[in-house]
Amino acid sequence: MALPLSQIPQEVIREVRSRKWLAFLLFVVVSFAILGAGFVWPYKYQSDVIIFVDDRNIIGPLMEGRAVTTEINDRISAAKEMLLSRSVIEKVATDTSIFENASMDPEAIENRIAYVRSGLAVRPRGDSYFSVGFTSTSQMESFRTAQRLGQLFVEETKERKRIESRGAYDFIDKQVKSYEQQLTQAENRLKQFLSENTDGTEQEANARMAQLRNQLELAKLEQEELKTRSASLAGQLAGIRPTIRQGRTEDAYRERIRMLEERLDALRLQYHDSYPDIVILREQLAELRKQRAAASQQEPSRNALAGEEAVNPLYQELSAALSTTRADMATVETRIASLERLMTEHVQRMERIQANKAQYSELTRDMEVNREIYDDLLKRREKARVSMHLDIEGQGLNYRINEPAQYPREPNGPQFSMFAMAGLLLGMIAPFGAVAGLLQVDPRIRAKKQLEEGIGLPVLIEIPEVRTPFEKRRDRKVTWLVGIFALVAAALYVAVVALAYLEII
Repeated sequence: MALPLSQIPQEVIREVRSRKWLAFLLFVVVSFAILGAGFVWPYKYQSDVIIFVDDRNIIGPLMEGRAVTTEINDRISAAKEMLLSRSVIEKVATDTSIFENASMDPEAIENRIAYVRSGLAVRPRGDSYFSVGFTSTSQMESFRTAQRLGQLFVEETKERKRIESRGAYDFIDKQVKSYEQQLTQAENRLKQFLSENTDGTEQEANARMAQLRNQLELAKLEQEELKTRSASLAGQLAGIRPTIRQGRTEDAYRERIRMLEERLDALRLQYHDSYPDIVILREQLAELRKQRAAASQQEPSRNALAGEEAVNPLYQELSAALSTTRADMATVETRIASLERLMTEHVQRMERIQANKAQYSELTRDMEVNREIYDDLLKRREKARVSMHLDIEGQGLNYRINEPAQYPREPNGPQFSMFAMAGLLLGMIAPFGAVAGLLQVDPRIRAKKQLEEGIGLPVLIEIPEVRTPFEKRRDRKVTWLVGIFALVAAALYVAVVALAYLEII
């Protein structure tokens, strides 16, 4: 049954009083054991290098958008990863200025590499600072190792930045040259395709086809007009005699009547029928018609004697116009045939263009894609060139040693004074703590509450412990004796600590 908490202090004091010598022995053992641990505890010394991360220099805003400065997202982890790398640690492990007279055997070097890695520590010191420290049992060794690690970190960072920017530039430059060759090949393929297929583009072919259709329609309209004109001229020519007789012949009267009618029609367009000239022309026309009727009734012999035959100018004019119209019709028909032949050839051209359209689109697309990538890579190469020069000049993200390593004056971690104070204090607490622990596992019943709470039965009476006067005197003597020995042990403890501080022991 567990002892109630309210009874623990009382029982602890009773147990310690009943076992004074055991408590004294535990006090002495714990105190001097902790003091002895303070004597043999290996003191370690730590030296740190404070490194400043310079990522806010003036070159950043000036080259924004034109160059890419090298950045490290997690600087602490990146720095630790770099310092723990084999290339850096091996330089420290083989440095004779740090490890003097050290063996250079492969096994010894491996042991020193593991030793340096175990003592290395990288810690943040604000937003723009972090420390690179090394812990060792030797003050000089920790100082020189930390100093060397800081130097190697700065040098390795600069070298890696230069290698990284140079590698990026070389990679982009190779890609530029590769895409330049691809672009040249695509242009040559497109040029060869266009030289072998001179039909042009679909847009040009459609425009040419529309033009030929318009010309063909106009030619057919002109052909219809010429046919109508030719038929009209042929009809007029059929009603006119090829020759006429000079004198008072029917043709002469007809010619004069025609001329007067034309003149009368012209005057009617300008004047009324009551105009004098129009009245006179009407009278003349009436007279001529009478004379023509009278002449037509006479015998043909008399008409033949009235004048001589001559070429009819109207017939000649109409015949010439008919010949010209027929010649124009032949020309138009030839032009229509030529246009129809051109349209047939152009339809074949359209078919060839449609057949080559897919290949032309593919060649054009390849060339445009290669050109876009090539132009983008050219811009990126120039940015990489500027970034490479920035890293060579030490601009952009830069690491600088803000505080060099300091020679450690005091050890890092628990010191002898802490062991001395802790030994005396823990020695006094140890007996009480040990008894309190034993009471929690002791199955014996020490208080009536254990029975009342555990079994549920009420306890009627509790018999207290009774000691005789002899037992009291003996207990008092033991208490004084244990107290004297405890004071002697404490004095001895303080003396040992004093001698240790005076460096006598």
